[in-house]
Amino acid sequence: MLLLQPAKKVILAITVIFCFAGTSFASNFSKDSKKKKPNVILLFTDQHNKKVMGSEGHPDVITPNLDKFAEESVVFDRAYCTRGVCVPSRISLMTGMMPRTLGVLANPDRSPVENEVVSMASIFQYNGYKTFAFGKRHLYHAADEGWDVKKDHAFKPGDDDNYVSWIERNGYAKEFAEDWAAEFGKGPRGSSEFKTKIPTADLGTRISKLPEEYTMEAYTTMETIKTIKEQANSNQPFLCWASFYRPHQPYNPLQKYMDMYDVSTWGEGTKNGSSIKMPKNFYQPTETLPPMLQDQRNGGNKVWNMDKAFENEQLWRNYIGGYYALVTEIDHCVGEILKALDEAGIEDETIVIYTSDHGDFVGNHGMVEKCASGHNVYEDILNIPLMIKIPGNKNKGKRTAELVTNADILPTLIDLLDLEMPKTKYPIQGESLTEIVTGNGAMNRDYIVSESWAQATVITENAKLGIMLDPNPVWPQFDYRKFGDMFFDMKKDPLEVDNKINDKKYKKEITKLRTYYEEFVNNTPSTGKDLMIKQKQQD
Repeated sequence: MLLLQPAKKVILAITVIFCFAGTSFASNFSKDSKKKKPNVILLFTDQHNKKVMGSEGHPDVITPNLDKFAEESVVFDRAYCTRGVCVPSRISLMTGMMPRTLGVLANPDRSPVENEVVSMASIFQYNGYKTFAFGKRHLYHAADEGWDVKKDHAFKPGDDDNYVSWIERNGYAKEFAEDWAAEFGKGPRGSSEFKTKIPTADLGTRISKLPEEYTMEAYTTMETIKTIKEQANSNQPFLCWASFYRPHQPYNPLQKYMDMYDVSTWGEGTKNGSSIKMPKNFYQPTETLPPMLQDQRNGGNKVWNMDKAFENEQLWRNYIGGYYALVTEIDHCVGEILKALDEAGIEDETIVIYTSDHGDFVGNHGMVEKCASGHNVYEDILNIPLMIKIPGNKNKGKRTAELVTNADILPTLIDLLDLEMPKTKYPIQGESLTEIVTGNGAMNRDYIVSESWAQATVITENAKLGIMLDPNPVWPQFDYRKFGDMFFDMKKDPLEVDNKINDKKYKKEITKLRTYYEEFVNNTPSTGKDLMIKQKQQD
């Protein structure tokens, strides 16, 4: 879980001077004002490596719409997810709380605290907003409450308003099942192809046979655009979470987007028709990686088949090019949503945020996907895109290196929109970024912490310490203490390949980061984590 310095306090009700019609942004839409509050659209991807965008200087990937959006937004270069897998990160986003407190540090965790939180949707609903969620939510219990309209990517019994049911009705169940099976070996739950055995694909990569208008991304885009059109003339503001499944595996790019990338051989990566560039740390020695990454590299995961891929690098190029193609498809979808916002005439009254729950290795460290239980150290997974666009913001195009987390997004929106908080048992732990987004403020955090059950990572301006934690009764199988801790000088070693944990030159710095982690543990409630451990001990 990622956390800010515990000494900081949450800011929920600051009025920050922001040039918008001559008044501060928050007070312009305060509860006493008759003016309609701005809409909010949260454009959200799953597993988007922050560096895989043109605006990040990537040599290959094609993302014209996201690049333009970055120019119109405040861009956070050092934004981190609270934990590098879906559910803990998403529940942190939706509650402004930390996985340690929530008791959700892995996807299967179901903590009692989840039943008592107040979600982003519930807060917006409480303040008169109509709330929509389209695509992958991957939330549970109270964290998923407060949606007036929600249409998931997955099938749920009794609910025909989801992507799987929609694709069935439109006659493309077999095509989607072949995509889904690239990772799972069968069609999606609830579909007519659920029990049909279909071969997986090496590195989970297979070209999709779906028409472009029937992909999961197209579904989220279609529903979001429909909502924009329907709500354009409403007196009620709306919150819309447009959540894309991609570029998460299985990697099923459309041929149209795959053809934009030459995967025939490794090239220099110049965006002028040459082959894609090999990651600089692709051949990092296996023994330098954490144990689970070593196991997968050596063929321990029979879906990814990385051992086979190292004997046939075309498989790697297919996966990396396929990942780029999925990002380009999402870029197209984002462009369509932003165009619809403009055509509906409500661009100037809508806050738009682009972010993701975590990243993907995309071949860095010679790895595929994210190695969910053994990776919680690397920038490829923890550093996420975060761009916030506010109408009329004088800071558009600003880039900041402040250390922030996705738990900061909810308190930022509460602050910007002067939202009232319903009563809650658990206070928000993230901090408002308003002073950075609209002014010249700073967070001045010395560190943040990313914590799973097995690994805690302390991140500072120029360094990173990965601590292998003692085993616990919830997930006792993940014990990496024998491998040892990891320390990276991120300024000298941005590729994170040279572990300096035993270098005496860094002893003082390593000690300081260990002290930060102790401070974090002492000051961050572990309510949910303790309940999960107690629950497991009683089972």
